Amino acid sequence: MKIYNSKKTENQIKKSYKKLLSLWNIPVNEIDVHGKYGTTHVIEFGDDNLPPLVLFHGVGDDAALMWIYNACELGKHFKCYAVDTIGGPGLSVPGAGYDKNFEDSVWIEELLDSLGLTKVYLAGVSNGGYLTQSFMMDHPERVIKGVSMAGGIPMAGKKTAMSAMLKIFLPEALFPTDKNVVKLVKKMCGSNYSAFTENSVVFEHFKQLMLGFNRKAMLYHKVRKYPIEKIETLRDRCLYIFGEKDPFIKGLGLDYVKNTMEQLKMNTLWFEDSGHGINHESAREVNSAIIDFLK
Repeated sequence: MKIYNSKKTENQIKKSYKKLLSLWNIPVNEIDVHGKYGTTHVIEFGDDNLPPLVLFHGVGDDAALMWIYNACELGKHFKCYAVDTIGGPGLSVPGAGYDKNFEDSVWIEELLDSLGLTKVYLAGVSNGGYLTQSFMMDHPERVIKGVSMAGGIPMAGKKTAMSAMLKIFLPEALFPTDKNVVKLVKKMCGSNYSAFTENSVVFEHFKQLMLGFNRKAMLYHKVRKYPIEKIETLRDRCLYIFGEKDPFIKGLGLDYVKNTMEQLKMNTLWFEDSGHGINHESAREVNSAIIDFLK
């Protein structure tokens, strides 16, 4: 499975990935973990004696981009493992086993075993929020607590944001010029969209991902819907963080999502002027919320 559309684009993305890591301004250790589905790239940071926190990014980005404004603070409180999703952008490399039989929870469990992690905290954004919730429900014995950001509850019978996706990404994603990328970022975010546009390395990397990432590579990741009995097990163990300007939330209906979270009595934080890039847009507040809830 090809991750990038061309070798040239792949090389450009890998180069800017390294630039992004240098902007984290903390010591990191990059490791490659070999397993059933290929090689998973992981960025380690934080003291070995701190509790383990595994981080998952969204579909259209990678670990270097996702956690650039969070790594420094989170690394003071946790031994962190920022994962490049296999099949997604970043430095993970799918192998022959990455096919229609792929299972997220099997991949994550194998990854934790390889890293020597018995029980962990989890946090993720967008699809990473889904991975967090899914693994917490499939393997509750291995997760202490989790945080899902900009990601809804995968519950049977509830609406999903898939229908809003085309409206959000088109037409800008088809023609990712500088002007169109800025327009897309403004669609995705609240007023603090400058977190993406004013950092030239962040902006260029994001644009290169739009140009060069082969989105078909993520098709083996299947979003499962869980019965309410499973969802309810997350009530005291998972924190949900949303931005009211998130176009995916608005596509579902802001009142609908708020009412759903209230009915399920979930731990929920709402940021009035943040969008889908909430951990970039409101990094300081999100960092504090993650640390306070998990610890």
